[in-house]
Amino acid sequence: MASVRLQKVLAHAGVSSRRAAEDLIARGRVRVDGRVVTELGTKVDPRLSRVEVDGQRVIAESHVYIVLHKPRGVVSTMQDPEGRPSVRGLFTDVPARVFPVGRLDYNTSGVLLVTNDGDFAEGLAHPRRAAPKKYVVKLNGEMRPEDLDTWRRGVALEDGKTLPAKVKLLRYEGGKTWLELTITEGRNQQVRRMGEATGFRVMRLARLAFAGITSEGLRPGEWRYLTADELTTLKKEHGVPKRVVSPPPPPVAGRRSPQKPAADARSGEARSRYGGGAPARLSPAGRHDWGNPIRRGSSGERDEEQSSPGARPAGRGGRTRTTGTGGGIGAHEGGNYRVRGRRGSTG
Repeated sequence: MASVRLQKVLAHAGVSSRRAAEDLIARGRVRVDGRVVTELGTKVDPRLSRVEVDGQRVIAESHVYIVLHKPRGVVSTMQDPEGRPSVRGLFTDVPARVFPVGRLDYNTSGVLLVTNDGDFAEGLAHPRRAAPKKYVVKLNGEMRPEDLDTWRRGVALEDGKTLPAKVKLLRYEGGKTWLELTITEGRNQQVRRMGEATGFRVMRLARLAFAGITSEGLRPGEWRYLTADELTTLKKEHGVPKRVVSPPPPPVAGRRSPQKPAADARSGEARSRYGGGAPARLSPAGRHDWGNPIRRGSSGERDEEQSSPGARPAGRGGRTRTTGTGGGIGAHEGGNYRVRGRRGSTG
């Protein structure tokens, strides 16, 4: 087997994303054959070289691919320095060390892909792949046709003009505008910044699909493995994954929240702590809250995102707009790697 870059070996083993692996190397936490390596361009032969992180040997895992319906009020990283709930707590039943593909803001809900395949994550997140991301957006103010055209052509931000977007006007309600927006970039807080730059503050934001993968049938906090058909389509359209695999057997139950609140889940209070902002929602009256015929000036602003029938309501979660930092599991001091130690024990 040909030599490959050390950060790629770590990513393939599911230690972290490739970018987080570079940080591990630069900080002197990686050894190759007993020698600390800090040069990012270092190449190794995974079959012959002994690679260790924090003294624990790295062993390759089978790749897994997951779609999560991320709730609001949860950071889309594997740890948070502020101590807020993270998506890490949702994957205790996954037989691999996984990390998110890109991120969603703390107050944004919806589709988040998760994997232990570094090439898959990098491929879908890379700008040249132009993986589409579809959102439903609620904005403060009524957008005129020329405002919609500005979003379609591209909005000037401090880091450059955004690429053209697909914008579908859903409706007006109580001085607010509801849109379906599809973009192909992944800039930090891009949609919220587009709203601020054009004078329309984003009030609600939920991601409906990423690269064609949806969270249909999943409540906030629930996840599932991608099917072989979905992976085949991703490979055809975006070049990843390199090899289509069958999903592992399902766990006993997918986690619905990163923690278990004391309230009885049947009352809805338990889910409301971490839920909210989900695209699959109904109003108390049981009718659709977005996607109805367009109308201006209607009264009665709603406080939550709502949509498809049959879904259960969830609460609003936190209001902080900050997104957490960090890479995959173990990309922090004292990371817990499920790998073999120096004496052959499992870490």
